[in-house]
Amino acid sequence: MAERVLLGDEAVALAAVEAGITAAYAYPGTPSTEIVEAIRAWRATRGGPPGVWAANEKTAYEAALGVSFVGRRALVAMKHVGLNVAADPFINSALVAPHGGLVVAVADDPGMHSSQNEQDSRVLADFARIICLEPSSQQEAYDMTRERSTSRSASGCR
Repeated sequence: MAERVLLGDEAVALAAVEAGITAAYAYPGTPSTEIVEAIRAWRATRGGPPGVWAANEKTAYEAALGVSFVGRRALVAMKHVGLNVAADPFINSALVAPHGGLVVAVADDPGMHSSQNEQDSRVLADFARIICLEPSSQQEAYDMTRERSTSRSASGCR
């Protein structure tokens, strides 16, 4: 396989596509916007899963969860404050058994470069008792997303 230089968001997107996701959903918000933008670019040039912009993070999460309920793989992406908006379906989804893989990519923003506050999303993952993966490089982001995309259920805080 040829080596490629990718941003972390691009690595997440590529891994999800290569793992066979059926769809990706998000509400645009830096620093996570590039995940669905990369999936949309992939679809435009090579075909593949749609990258769908939702009305908000809650509806994006619910759409991805619905895909997972019918046995398909899905990804949902949002920034840390968006996880607050999606908290109800996020926390409640820990109580159900999706039949397909579900990756939740949450991009925190330490230092508030493009957000109104700092927040540690690991706290919500811990509260929901959902696994939280923290890649320290683009390669780890790729590997973790690909591995979790092929699992029955997954979540990733990054």
